[in-house]
Amino acid sequence: MNITDITTRQVTIPLNRTFKTALRSVDQFTNILVTVHTDSSLLGFGGAAPTAVITGETTESITGAIDHLRSQLTGMELSRSETIFQRLNRCLVGNYSAKAAVDMAIWDLLAKRHGIPLYQLLGGMIREVETDITVSLDSPEKMVAEGLEHRERGFTTLKIKVGGDPKEDIQRLASIAGTVDARLRIDANQGWNAKQAVAVGREMARLGIDLDLMEQPVPAGDYAGLRWVRERLDCPVYADESVFTAEDALRLVRMAAVDGLNIKLMKCGGIYNALKICAIAESAGIPCMIGSMMESQVSVAAAAHLAASRTIIQRFDLDAPLFCSINPALGGISYRGARVLFADSPGLGIERIDQ
Repeated sequence: MNITDITTRQVTIPLNRTFKTALRSVDQFTNILVTVHTDSSLLGFGGAAPTAVITGETTESITGAIDHLRSQLTGMELSRSETIFQRLNRCLVGNYSAKAAVDMAIWDLLAKRHGIPLYQLLGGMIREVETDITVSLDSPEKMVAEGLEHRERGFTTLKIKVGGDPKEDIQRLASIAGTVDARLRIDANQGWNAKQAVAVGREMARLGIDLDLMEQPVPAGDYAGLRWVRERLDCPVYADESVFTAEDALRLVRMAAVDGLNIKLMKCGGIYNALKICAIAESAGIPCMIGSMMESQVSVAAAAHLAASRTIIQRFDLDAPLFCSINPALGGISYRGARVLFADSPGLGIERIDQ
């Protein structure tokens, strides 16, 4: 079975509520949906999320990168998957979201070729996937109301967006913790410096508020700051924007800078590279979290299949499709409260992406 073409389609997805972080505020987002065509009846599907403020990629850059990947991969035999993934990663520097879209479409095809769900090809269903859900950065009152709404829908873990003024963030967290009965994760999206992060973490401890983790409290390049925070807090400190590649993961592990790694396919370039990060984390004895950008169910499905197949991935942040007002795909994953449900059909379970 040979790759005969790679095509793209741009889709804009309105959100059912404004999504705010320390980095940006959005009420809709654009994804680039990818189809890898073969000389058989099988198609592979993937998706890329332009997130210029994090990955540096735009809709135009992703489309251009995929045009280049098409020229490099067309004609390759699917059975030579290692060669395909090597060429995919070596023929273009960076452009991780574009690579991720093509990578997951190839994995989709590999699983379809065997007639099995992707998680089965990756190692089998190790565990059920239950996602947290995000509470956007806002006033304490609005964040409490949103947290209560999510709790009523069956979500037991809330990911609280912080990273503004530390005093206001403490007020936000104290208000939520005092009102909503849920496990709390906090994500500063690089919004603090190391001293501010430690001050917030210590104040949470003083107030008796247990944090499941603190994610990316400092700027992405401040590896020493991450380690400084980790050494001074009892709650686990996870890297997100600081870990794109396997090389980043190895550096963080060697520095003992974090307690965990947040893997996002849009950052690392897809499942092939995510598996390398998982191997590094497992060798170091630190857990991983699986996350997503503002993505449709197409690409989040790929992240979910990976998460279900790896014991080292122990926390799940796959809620992006829950904020979407439309689903551009037919089939794939679905949700029952916080549970992520998988189709029994081969690959990602997606039948088409022309909705």
